[in-house]
Amino acid sequence: MIRRGVWLKTFILLVVEAGIILSVVLLGLYLRSPEHFDDILYAQRGLYKIALPTIVCQLIFYLFDLYDVTKPRLRRELLTDLFQSVGVVLLILGVIFMLRPTLLLGYLQETRGGTAVRYGNGVPVMAMMLALALMILWRLTIHWLMRHPKLGDRLLIVGTDTLAIEVAREARLRRDLGYKVAGFTAEDPKLVGESFLGLPVLGLTSELDRLVEIEKIDRVVVALQDRRGHMPVDQLLKIRLQGQAAIEEGTALYEKLTGKISVEMLRPSWLIFSGGAKRTTIWNIARRAFNVGMALLGLLLSLPLAIFAAVAIKLDSRGPIFYAQERVGRNGRTFKIIKFRSMRQDAEKDGAPKWASEKDPRITRIGNFLRKTRIDEIPQFINILRGEMSFVGPRAERPFFVAQLSEQLPFYAQRHLVEPGLTGWAQVSYPYGASVEDALQKLQYDLYYIKNVSLLFDLWIMFKTVKIVLFGQGR
Repeated sequence: MIRRGVWLKTFILLVVEAGIILSVVLLGLYLRSPEHFDDILYAQRGLYKIALPTIVCQLIFYLFDLYDVTKPRLRRELLTDLFQSVGVVLLILGVIFMLRPTLLLGYLQETRGGTAVRYGNGVPVMAMMLALALMILWRLTIHWLMRHPKLGDRLLIVGTDTLAIEVAREARLRRDLGYKVAGFTAEDPKLVGESFLGLPVLGLTSELDRLVEIEKIDRVVVALQDRRGHMPVDQLLKIRLQGQAAIEEGTALYEKLTGKISVEMLRPSWLIFSGGAKRTTIWNIARRAFNVGMALLGLLLSLPLAIFAAVAIKLDSRGPIFYAQERVGRNGRTFKIIKFRSMRQDAEKDGAPKWASEKDPRITRIGNFLRKTRIDEIPQFINILRGEMSFVGPRAERPFFVAQLSEQLPFYAQRHLVEPGLTGWAQVSYPYGASVEDALQKLQYDLYYIKNVSLLFDLWIMFKTVKIVLFGQGR
């Protein structure tokens, strides 16, 4: 399961906040019209109508990243996001009520002596505002609890090299995940009492079991890049078997914290022996059926946008509507990717492949819009139907850049163990890339995806893609 702790916390947030909205709205409705409560709830299909404000609220919270429990936030940033999202929710519900009041819970009309009498007039405004206020209070309480120094897992990091410092940095950035870094251990006595990132070296690695007891450590993180002759095996076994603390490998914790695999810290054995069950025939069939179904649905729904794009491209610049370009697919096989043309026809008139930059002058006016909204990628549904691509996977790169990057970046060839995707974990997790350094960052997310690939993970990436497109963050 992908990042179990993250999924569990997200699920808890969703369930608790849905419960808050449902409970408060029902209570407000009952207090306002107790004599008509049953009629509104059952005869007027109130059980269905109550779902609308709940869905609207939680969808807006999602779009504002309030269900992204891995995103580091200061309290003022959390408050800003909460108040902005609550304002949008109230605006949307207000518009719905003005246009179609019967869609909202609490609207009831009956006739008395030939005169229409209304009760409720939509979801009680005070009840909805109270629900949102309670959600803000709940979020601030959770934020405070997760950052409280006496709550959460206390981590002791074994080592002081690059891996140890990076793990400590990421854990401190994401304190909402419940990790509190107590400090480090070192082999060199001269380092005891020193600090890294403001965290102390508490003692020697040779006295690890004593430090765990004194510092009340919940989790020991082994972050030694060179383990030969440096691994405190006996002490780790003692701590584990006596139940003093949990033991975790530094690279594994870094992966959980960041959603990527650090290439600089990676050893081949990590990819060989960790995670990823065998992909069965049933799993492959299910994934293929999912891709075909989504591609057919995508082609059908995007037909009006495709017609608009084709007309706009012809009016905006000379050249064909589509362009096909050679890309590298699964197991290194090449194929022709199909896109709507977003660059000038002479974008590579000298014949030399070039990185596409964020504000590339070769991009046409309409091409910039097509890229931002990802409309230019609609024709790739055809590549998915052909089996050349998947709906989700690493970005398909050109052979020239694949050859170049494979020489410079370790493990780059492993990107081709799965089909390239229309969208992917790297695309939704990292901004536009136009350099070898950017390719390295995206590779780390791609390796994480390949190691943890599942249909549930694919759905999560697709939801994040929709949010990116809606907010005009496409690239």
